[in-house]
Amino acid sequence: MRRYLAGRLLQAVGVVLMVTTLTFVLVHLAPGDPVSAALNGPGVTETVRQHWRESYGLDRPLGEQYVRWISNAARGELGFSFSHRRPVRDVLADALPRTMLLAGLSFALSFLVGIVVGVLQAERPGGTRDRWLGRVLLLLYSVPDFWLALVALLAFSYWLPLLPAGGIVDPVMHDYLSTGGRIADRLKHLVLPVVTLTLLSAASIARYQRSALLDVLPSDWMRTALAKGLSFRAAVRQHAVRNALLPTITLAGLWLPSLAAGTVFIEKVFSWPGMGLVTVNAIGARDYPLVTAGVLAISVLVVLGALLADLAVALVDPRVRLS
Repeated sequence: MRRYLAGRLLQAVGVVLMVTTLTFVLVHLAPGDPVSAALNGPGVTETVRQHWRESYGLDRPLGEQYVRWISNAARGELGFSFSHRRPVRDVLADALPRTMLLAGLSFALSFLVGIVVGVLQAERPGGTRDRWLGRVLLLLYSVPDFWLALVALLAFSYWLPLLPAGGIVDPVMHDYLSTGGRIADRLKHLVLPVVTLTLLSAASIARYQRSALLDVLPSDWMRTALAKGLSFRAAVRQHAVRNALLPTITLAGLWLPSLAAGTVFIEKVFSWPGMGLVTVNAIGARDYPLVTAGVLAISVLVVLGALLADLAVALVDPRVRLS
């Protein structure tokens, strides 16, 4: 186990280093720079801009900038955000928990709904319920993220003004509410982005779970369970589901970081101040340190998610040995 963990951690470091290096090079090769984006006023001369480029080391060769960034990142110094005018570490400390809250709630609800719907379909494959649920799932699976988010925004914030249109809290009234009122205010702002992400994710998870269940239904132990007098539904829920969860657990390891990275459109539509919105704005502002640090955070989540998925499969299935 220790050898396996050491090997996987070494691979994880290599993957994170490769992704971060590629991101660093690409954002620096893109037209423009953070100084030109931040100091674009008509009264700012090129001499002033060049002075600030020299101050932040942006006039140095790309290789030298990269070595300096790696050296600082190894010490926990991720640089200074030009667009937020504060250290990148502080920006990530504010944005990442908000994205993890949004992605974590959607993650739990997506797998709960997806597994339940997949089981309901597999209990009667080819039946009326299976066909209708399959059509709804295919529709949700085919809908673009931003389109469903915009429809939800129009439906429940404009046509039926039941929920707030965006943000994380009410910017005017939140500080004046009671403790219960603040919790309710935050929950109301969570509903639309969480439900939108859940519907989009649960559709693919349900289809994946249904397929995994159909693969294990012809097994010998299923025929034995039925021969002992269990109904087909009971055999599916008591025996087949657990065995069909193994590939779903592997999927779950990659799904949480994917949700964290895939919240870009959702956060943009609902003005949720998380990593997605911060990264999009940073790309537009050519904020090199913030973009690179954001990709670093997401890549770390990806490799940790994959490692945790492997460990979870080994715990659930005693036949799996990690070596």
